[in-house]
Amino acid sequence: MDIQQLIDDIARDIIPYLSAGKPADYIPALAGESATQFAMAVSTLDGQHFHTGLADKRFSIQSISKAFMLAQTLAQTGEALWQRVGKEPSGNPFNSLVQLEYEHGIPRNPFINAGALVVTDIAISQQGDSSAALRSFLREESGEEALDFDYVIASSEAEHGHRNAALAHFMKSCGNIGNPVDQVLAHYFRACSLRMSVRELARAGLFLANHGASPISGQQRLSRSQAKQVNAIMLTCGTYDAAGEFAYRVGLPCKSGVGGGILAILPGKMSIAVWSPGLDARGNSLAGLEALDRFTTRSGQSVF
Repeated sequence: MDIQQLIDDIARDIIPYLSAGKPADYIPALAGESATQFAMAVSTLDGQHFHTGLADKRFSIQSISKAFMLAQTLAQTGEALWQRVGKEPSGNPFNSLVQLEYEHGIPRNPFINAGALVVTDIAISQQGDSSAALRSFLREESGEEALDFDYVIASSEAEHGHRNAALAHFMKSCGNIGNPVDQVLAHYFRACSLRMSVRELARAGLFLANHGASPISGQQRLSRSQAKQVNAIMLTCGTYDAAGEFAYRVGLPCKSGVGGGILAILPGKMSIAVWSPGLDARGNSLAGLEALDRFTTRSGQSVF
């Protein structure tokens, strides 16, 4: 398989889809991104790296950060983590309050906003500055010391984060948030604001493709079983309420973010990152989904 030729072909083929999506306008700092931008990168476990489009442009990874925060926290907490957050798809929007009430403050999975807030709370108790720890983790796994937060975006999210605040306060009332709500929210918003390029993101995901062992940093980030768990939850819960669509069309564990990025993992082989800020109605990159669909269809590579 000529990966470079494949992703160059895909970049041409998805041009008609670039103008069909709409950037996330409920976060004002993201609303100004042009929907016609596109980038794709592939990093393989045998040390090859391929890219096309605006592969060096950094963007706000948003909810993709939840996959890395989960990995860090699971490595330290182990199975006890699942006493405070579930493992099942929600079937509801990522910021829904409805399920929390009738499930007594236990979020359905760690990738909806409520679940990510609980994971952040656990990480703060373990590490103190959980967002700085995540930044260090991603600097090591991408090999890029310059990675940093976008404080303008973090501030924008905080100013308009009333739904997230409501989720956190409700879980606090149920005893499932231990630290001050304002502290949990600040760390959560900073983590989401981290800026990475697709080249950096693809490299950072390689430990998930390599059963928890990083070929970039040389560290065993997760046990083999824990890497399986994170990939499984990415497959079933990683793309908001479109996980079935992604499983059907892409067939890989994926984690998306409303900044337009998607990280996809092919266990045992490679990590793939795409970015295009135009979103579909469910909050996933419209052109990104089209690109990943074409990649797995034409290459014949998926988990199925």
